[in-house]
Amino acid sequence: MSSAIREWLNLSVRWIHVFAGIMWVGQTYYFTWLDGQFTKLEKKADSSAADSKVWMVHSGGFYAVEKQKSLGVSAEQVRWFRWEALMTWLAGVILLVLVYYLGDGLIDPDVADISKQTGIAIGAGSMIVGWLIYDLAVRSALGKSQSAFAGFGLVMTAATAWGLTHVMSGRAAYIHVGAVFGTIMTLNVWMRILPAQRKMIAVAAAGEKFDPSLGAQAKLRSKHNTFLAVPVVFLMLSTHFPVATYGNHYNWEIMVTLIVAGWIAAKFIREF
Repeated sequence: MSSAIREWLNLSVRWIHVFAGIMWVGQTYYFTWLDGQFTKLEKKADSSAADSKVWMVHSGGFYAVEKQKSLGVSAEQVRWFRWEALMTWLAGVILLVLVYYLGDGLIDPDVADISKQTGIAIGAGSMIVGWLIYDLAVRSALGKSQSAFAGFGLVMTAATAWGLTHVMSGRAAYIHVGAVFGTIMTLNVWMRILPAQRKMIAVAAAGEKFDPSLGAQAKLRSKHNTFLAVPVVFLMLSTHFPVATYGNHYNWEIMVTLIVAGWIAAKFIREF
């Protein structure tokens, strides 16, 4: 493959990755914000019928959104949001392969004397293991306590950051932590949120009352995705500033600081 073709391929996939990510994260934050507005309305004891809707203005028109507790249309008419997540993740994995697994930026001999194949195995394994640990934690007793889960997430994130910065190049380590987060977000959508929503739609379409826990599970995973999205963007952008981030002597500590800052930013964005 010539350098020109490789560069155009890299640029094209990067465009897809960024634009698909904009659509995905934008939708995630919009619906999370919308759910927060409905939660505020539900807490009002004197709310009227007009107060049960969220009013917005955009594109020269007014929009009134109302949360439904039953399905008033056929299942085929329900709009799903899922392909944006898969497109973002697939484009990101292709970029990971092009830049690091087929390129020369994965291993730094000054960091660790390992083969490229070992580095690839560690990188790919971190995404798989990261999802498994996260998913098990959410479904365990930890997942029932927000503070306990946040503490566990911080410890695991710090351990991952420290471990990867000691086996591969700093830049690759930053990207791989972002890839772990991105994998968790995508599998949340496809393996946890969508299956729960399918069950909800099937039960509602049959005229039956669905289990509220299904909605709660999907809502929790979506909430986690909003907290992961900002750190992922921070990590992507930080690879363009080596002196301040991955090239710094305190690279993994800076990475963890950026991630925590992203979590704090996400909390403010969610409540804005």
